Amino acid sequence: MYAIFRDRGRQYKARVGDLLDIDLLQGASDGATVQFSEVLFSSSEDGAQVKVGTPALAGGQVTATVVRSDLKDKKVEVVHFRAKKDSTDKRGHRQRFTRVKIDKIEA
Repeated sequence: MYAIFRDRGRQYKARVGDLLDIDLLQGASDGATVQFSEVLFSSSEDGAQVKVGTPALAGGQVTATVVRSDLKDKKVEVVHFRAKKDSTDKRGHRQRFTRVKIDKIEA
């Protein structure tokens, strides 16, 4: 069984046992349980049973455990070059995220 759920504007596809990197959950600690109640779609492994929400499934829920609460992604460097102005700007950014393990899917 897998499900597609939404968390703060982003959609994730999840199966039981998957490790997902989601946007940083403020205040979450390692080992904490997190529930996502906005399940948009669920399907059985063979695709025989498909449920589509309008927009979310009533009673649908994805339960996960926080594996690592605060991680950083690879650095992204942005360079702005202005021709004929003798000017450049270089900035870097590392997105913070939380790694969770999917424990249970209810549809």
